[in-house]
Amino acid sequence: MLFEVSGVEISWWIPSVTAFFIGLVVSTGGLSGAFVLLPFQVSVLGFVTPAVTATNHLYNVCSIPSGVYSFIKQGRMVWPLTAIIVLGSLPGVAVGSWLRVAYLPDAKGFKLFVGFVLLFISSRMLWETVLRPMFTKMKLFKTATKNEQQLKITKVKIKEFSLKKISYTFSGNTYSIAVMPLFLLSVLVGVIGGAYGVGGGAIIAPFLITFFRLPVYTTAGATLMGTFSTSLFAVIFFSIFAPYVSTTTQPVTPDWQLGALFGLGGFFGIYLGARLQKLVPQQIIKAVLGIGITTLALRYIVGYFMA
Repeated sequence: MLFEVSGVEISWWIPSVTAFFIGLVVSTGGLSGAFVLLPFQVSVLGFVTPAVTATNHLYNVCSIPSGVYSFIKQGRMVWPLTAIIVLGSLPGVAVGSWLRVAYLPDAKGFKLFVGFVLLFISSRMLWETVLRPMFTKMKLFKTATKNEQQLKITKVKIKEFSLKKISYTFSGNTYSIAVMPLFLLSVLVGVIGGAYGVGGGAIIAPFLITFFRLPVYTTAGATLMGTFSTSLFAVIFFSIFAPYVSTTTQPVTPDWQLGALFGLGGFFGIYLGARLQKLVPQQIIKAVLGIGITTLALRYIVGYFMA
């Protein structure tokens, strides 16, 4: 099957199956899998024009609703947290989408950018899942806090939501987060996510878990919803400006057919992953993802300077 916008020729079922397994694995950590799917499109399918970013956003729009629904149904959606992430990310996505079209249109420069983004994400994963536990066993680092230990899965209850602070209870513990730092972080994440095509969830999730000390069981729904909202905005942005900046060799509009097939597989994969989150050892999943993403990131970065 030939996809005209991307120029990719591949069997129709491969995008859906690939997206299903990606969504199944990474959705347990509150990620959509777009940060893994984009390298697959660039390196395996050879889809390297700016349209790949818009297509990746389209995947998020099609696939994420099932996971969000699952977290809402389980009572683990922290709506105040979601609201701040969305409000901060939207203006950032607009800037990031423009930067992708204006300054990162060529494949070589874009791969370097992707490499650094992936390296950041993977380094946070490896720190939490491999290095920190190793240092703890060697008594070079403090022992795990309550936030890092296994928690009993309960429904979230909001205690406070103001311009200064968000506070909620989960598993018998109270968690608080300052609104302004979260908002500013969301703006920055929106810029990076808009240019990269991930919506920002893969970037902000490690911050929420590592720096703000929030349990992943309560951040997963918020990061998925934030990614969905910002990706929807990005798809609209690219569609509106496509007629003004697209060329025959550098299309900007999403590959609607390819994106829909990715989204179909991701829809079921993310839903199942969200349902299985309580049963999956997340530390192992993040460690495996961290190692794989680091390898890919270094390949892109080294390849840029060696080419």
